[in-house]
Parts: sequence; structure tokens; C-alpha cells
Amino acid sequence: MAGVVLEAKNRGKFGTGAARSDRRAGFVPCIIYGDTKDPESVCISESLLNRYAHRSTFFSTVFELEGIGKKGQKFIAKDVQFHPVTDRLLHIDFLRVGKGSRVSVRIPLAFINELASPGLKQGGVLNVLVHEIDVVCDPENIPEKIEIDLTGFEFHRTVHANDVKLPEGINLQLGCKNFTIATVVAPTIMKKDAADETSDSTTTSASAT
Repeated sequence: MAGVVLEAKNRGKFGTGAARSDRRAGFVPCIIYGDTKDPESVCISESLLNRYAHRSTFFSTVFELEGIGKKGQKFIAKDVQFHPVTDRLLHIDFLRVGKGSRVSVRIPLAFINELASPGLKQGGVLNVLVHEIDVVCDPENIPEKIEIDLTGFEFHRTVHANDVKLPEGINLQLGCKNFTIATVVAPTIMKKDAADETSDSTTTSASAT
């Protein structure tokens, strides 16, 4: 995934009052940590961050912060806080990623070839339980999305985490359980027809007796 450059500046003051002042001025207070270096408090334009913070790819995007520290240093977002009512950005934690490091990131899932799924072609529904998956990879090779091919999926076919074909060099997060991602379920009307047929068969058998 291509990197994104953000302009940042060091915060001169700290605490709740200083954070509110930064926000009134149109900036979001942020903390940068990791890579065996001391944490840094910075602020970044709220309007600039709003271009990325609400996207599903926000936590898998590699950022470069200009205006502070060593040029070319890479970062990924690890935590973001929004106002519970207005959904306004309040704070972001960034993690430094050094050369040769591997990071844990959350990648969006994309389902492809739905028309090649017999179950979906017959009116079935793809019941998606998980829209993102946590993986470990090189920060220079974070994929924008991970695709799941639905070709040949019949009714009741289920996709588990261990079934996902990951790109080379990317692994599921250590200790990740084999959870269910999605299932192709039969349409409600088909289930009702099957239940009615069973009921009619039972009634006929009882009448014959």
C-alpha cells in the first residue's frame, strides 16, 4: 500500500487544557511511540486527518510525518479516539515502524466471484460476520485488502480464518483462533418451502396410519 505524508508539529504544552486548545485551533493531539525511542507528542491538522481516519484502510496505511524527527520515518495508526456524540477526531496513537520490522495490522476483506458461487446464484445470501482480519507483515508490503474467492461455494459453505489465502510474507496474528468469517446461507423462502414439505409429508403419513 502506498504511503501517505502528513504534516505534523511538536506540541508545546500538555494536559487537558492544552489538548482542547489544539482542537479549537483545528489540530488533533497525537502520540508517537515505539522503535525503542521516547514517545513524542505532536499535533496534526484535523481536516487532513479526516481524509483518512474514517476509512477502513486507516489502520493499514503507512504514514510519513513531515516537520518532526528524522525524515522518512514510517508510522502506522494503532488507536484512534472519536467524540461519542459528534464523531469528531479527538486523539490518535501512532506506532513507529523501523526498517525490517513486522507489524500487526487490520486488513479489510473483499469477497470476489460471487457470480461463480452456485449457492448465491440460487438466491442464497452471503452472511458476513467479519469484515477485517488481523495479520502480521512487513510495513512496506501491507496489502490494501485481502480477497476471498467465492467460486464454487454451495449453500452452507463456511469460510474460516484458516481458509483465507494470504499473500506471501503475511501471516495471521499469532494466537489467532480459527473463527468464522462468512457463510453462504439459503434464502428464507427456500427454508420455508423445505419446512412446509416436511410438515406435509408428516401429515400425509399420519393420515395414512
